[in-house]
Amino acid sequence: MLRIGTAGWQYRDWAGIVYPKPKPRGFNELSFIATLFNTVEINSSFYGPPRPTSAKDWVERVADRPDFRVTTKLWKGFMHERNAKAADEKLFKDGIAPLVESGRLGAVLIQFPWSFRNEPENREYLLRLYRRFVEYPLVLEVRHGSWIEPSVLDELAELGIGLCNIDQPLFRRSVKPSAVTTSPIGYVRLHGRNYPQWFSKKADVRERYDYLYTPSELEPWVNRVKEIASDAEDTYVVANNHNLGKAVVNALELKAFLGNEPINPPPQLTEKYPVLHELA
Repeated sequence: MLRIGTAGWQYRDWAGIVYPKPKPRGFNELSFIATLFNTVEINSSFYGPPRPTSAKDWVERVADRPDFRVTTKLWKGFMHERNAKAADEKLFKDGIAPLVESGRLGAVLIQFPWSFRNEPENREYLLRLYRRFVEYPLVLEVRHGSWIEPSVLDELAELGIGLCNIDQPLFRRSVKPSAVTTSPIGYVRLHGRNYPQWFSKKADVRERYDYLYTPSELEPWVNRVKEIASDAEDTYVVANNHNLGKAVVNALELKAFLGNEPINPPPQLTEKYPVLHELA
């Protein structure tokens, strides 16, 4: 199964671009996204463990889409800050329980920053983290190139942890584009290539991920995704360049390229990004 979607769906700047403005009565963003894609990545869980009531609502919003799956990012207290306690672990697990129980959870993404390098103490920390969340399908995203070596990939495969293949601005020792599978789950995340803002301390999240891929830039990823999907049982392709709906544009393009069929983008999105006319 090949699943394509976006990282998140609740962005104020998507109003009038991805979503109609004003929104019709009863309109729900997640239900709408589920008409375009068959997966979405929950990135709000990176900033705080989700609430069970929220997760239950997400499940209900996609009830008419049996093939729809969600992935969720682990709370940053486990990766970036590394100060998460047992109580935080319970909060996170309780929060995603409705996703697990409904069969909607595709994977839990463990995302580490560029500063997290392949060093003995970090490998040991990753192993401890794995043991805490071993009951879930796990995918690891690292951004420092020191991790991409045979011994690490072999260990991930032995543990059954998937590797997230990423597209990001390339600096010295950055993880480069790849087509690697180390578990039954294949995973791709496209972050954009906004070089000036990538490591800027002044840039906010919108500025950092403000980038629209051209079709020619996506083309190599089409081949990589096909390669990953040939080795994995379930493959997730997530566009994270969310500013002003650009992630939706590129995810729809990938859907068209990989499915070899026309797409039906929202009219307001096509008006903003005329490149979609060619694929509709």
